[in-house]
Amino acid sequence: MNTARLRRFIGDMTSLVGGAWQDKDEAAVIEVGQKLLGDLVSHDDWLPESMAKCPPHGYAQNLLWCDPFERFSVVSFVWAPSACTPVHDHQMWGLVGMLRGSETSQRFTRDPSTGALVMGTATTLAPGDVEALIPAAGDIHRVTNALGDCGSISIHVYGGNIGAVRRHTFDPKTGEPNLFVSGYTNTSVPNFWDRSAEVRAES
Repeated sequence: MNTARLRRFIGDMTSLVGGAWQDKDEAAVIEVGQKLLGDLVSHDDWLPESMAKCPPHGYAQNLLWCDPFERFSVVSFVWAPSACTPVHDHQMWGLVGMLRGSETSQRFTRDPSTGALVMGTATTLAPGDVEALIPAAGDIHRVTNALGDCGSISIHVYGGNIGAVRRHTFDPKTGEPNLFVSGYTNTSVPNFWDRSAEVRAES
C-alpha cells in the first residue's frame, strides 16, 4: 500500500489551506485542491482496506484525516450497491473525487418564490473525476451509487471537520430543512505516519 501518496496529498493540502487561510482565498483552494485530489484518485494503491470495506447497505463515511485546526478533512465514502443519501447540504466547500466505481450527484436549487426544491443537473463521476461543491453557488444534492451490482468508493475533501458540523437534510417535495450532524463510521483513524520500515530499508 502506497501510503506515501496520501501523506503527500495531506501535506500539499495543509500547505494550500495554510496560505489561502491567511488570504481568505477559497477559490484558490478549490482550484488547486481539485488538481491535487484528481492526482490522488487517479491512482488506486493507497487506501487502506479497512477504509474500503463495502457495507451491506447504505454507505460508510470514514475519516482518513482531519487537519489539527479543522481547516479541512479527508473522508472515504464507501457505497453499497445503489446506496443513496438524503438530499443534503454541506455548509462548507467540498471536493469529491471518484476512486472506484461510479456515483451520480443530483443537484437541487431553491425556487425563490416558494422555497421548494427544484431538480437541477445530474453529474455522474467515473474513476479519476473530481466535482466541486461550493455553498455560494448551491451545494444541495443527493448522491447515489450509480452501480447496482457492486460497491463504489469516492474520496471527499471538505473545508472543515465535516462530521462535526451542523448542516441540513431536506424534504425533496417541500424543501423543509432538518438539522443533522453526520459524524463518522470509523472510530479510529489509520496510521499513515509510521515510516519506520522504509527508514530501516534505507539504512
